[in-house]
Amino acid sequence: MSLAAANRAKTTGDAMAVTDGRMTLTWAALDPIMNRATNALLGEDFGAGAPRAAVFAHNSTEMALAYLALLHAGVSGVPANFHLTAEELAYILKDSGARLLFVGPETAEAGLAAAKAVGIERVIGWRCTGIAGVQPWDDWLAAASDVEPPTHMRPLPYMHYTSGTTGRPKGTETPPNMFPREDDIAGLFAVLAQQVAAGAQGPGILVGPNYHTGPLGSMRQLGGGRPLVVMPKFDAEQILVNIERYGVATSVMVPTHFQRLLALPPEVRRRYDVSSLKLVSHTGAACPIDVKRAMIAWWGPVLLEAYGATEAGSTNMISSEEWLRKPGSVGKAMPPFEMVVIGENGERLGANQIGQLYFRDPTGRGIVYHNDPEKTAAAHIEPGVFTLGEIGYVDDEGYVFITDRSSDMIVSGGVNIYPAEIEQVLIAHPGVEDVAVVGVPSADMGEEVKALVVVKPGRAVTSDELFAFVREKLAGYKRPRSIDLVETVGRNAMGKVNKRELRRPFWPSDRTIG
Repeated sequence: MSLAAANRAKTTGDAMAVTDGRMTLTWAALDPIMNRATNALLGEDFGAGAPRAAVFAHNSTEMALAYLALLHAGVSGVPANFHLTAEELAYILKDSGARLLFVGPETAEAGLAAAKAVGIERVIGWRCTGIAGVQPWDDWLAAASDVEPPTHMRPLPYMHYTSGTTGRPKGTETPPNMFPREDDIAGLFAVLAQQVAAGAQGPGILVGPNYHTGPLGSMRQLGGGRPLVVMPKFDAEQILVNIERYGVATSVMVPTHFQRLLALPPEVRRRYDVSSLKLVSHTGAACPIDVKRAMIAWWGPVLLEAYGATEAGSTNMISSEEWLRKPGSVGKAMPPFEMVVIGENGERLGANQIGQLYFRDPTGRGIVYHNDPEKTAAAHIEPGVFTLGEIGYVDDEGYVFITDRSSDMIVSGGVNIYPAEIEQVLIAHPGVEDVAVVGVPSADMGEEVKALVVVKPGRAVTSDELFAFVREKLAGYKRPRSIDLVETVGRNAMGKVNKRELRRPFWPSDRTIG
């Protein structure tokens, strides 16, 4: 019996394991699928090094099954943002060393092009019947044995891709505080079962796209025996429908989800029973204070804010009760991390003094970027002491408040967007002399991308022309929402741009500018 099914089969084998509204599987039905998928993965040729397979697909039951099979087989999953272009995906496939690619019907074409570009011969897709070059998921499963697979394989964490200082995404493994480092698969699933048993009881709901670190945790919870409701796409009212229908207990959301839920008419919000909710973690971006207060008033004190990063995991957490007492805080540092605040001259600062926020990892690991020792070193001031690029302070009770952001990262709807990548595309336009990309306010997404472009003398370039230029080269979420033609971006003699000053005119005067 597959380990995920075994975590539930003794008492609830006929209960729902996973559903996306189109395809529903019980735990009993999940078992032979996991056996076949695991055996199929064990039969793949991943070459030398860590076995890795990328998942480039929209949320669905099959997507969840692919991730769950990777856990069972000891294969490192590479979550790929389904908005990526073929060129962007090809970079991630090559850098990660993935030798197998899973796609859905929406991503098959771009996935095939990327796989071909880097020499990946195996592309497996669900609901892709008739697409040349994609092996149907059902055929891939049918060709494998449904006998119980071995469990001696070493569990491997996911390889995530986050933005980097060069504008290219950088790989980073799920950190140890988020992914149990057990000796074998059996040990991993035993720990996952213990975590689920110790947490809020009831199904989880996958609301955000599963290429994000937070939502991806629901795959491990599914492995531990927690039923999962998968939302194929965000729909505010349908979330409420599903919470009531399935008695959902847990989820991971971002502030944009809260804003869209609160935008529903009051009569719609009152229509659904959300009393089953026990724990809703939120992450990805700062949550406006009025939004969080409104959500707590509606759903009760079930919100748990997690602050951190893909490469570090959650470094801080704060409960609803704590937050109501300390509004705006991201909470205290979580073990094993310890807070360190550094001043402009490298001095260690005390309580309520604003400086660069660093985290000490007593294990000495800190954060690690795949294939990039220079970026890894740049994030640390000493072994195990790293920054996530933000400014703030720690109050006299140990609660952390973020006041600024020293990095140029744009956080839009919980998604990290690095301006350098967009700037590299725009500067390639023959009529562009200089460009700077900044984040500006968005009522819906928190921030959105704005490009400030200097046109070469004598050239007639319009914003519409630049919008069309980037459309073919960048995923939709990275494209500027506005492009301003300006005389200068204020580059100094050293060639640097003060992004803080460029952002200033676009932000309200009462908002701390990052």
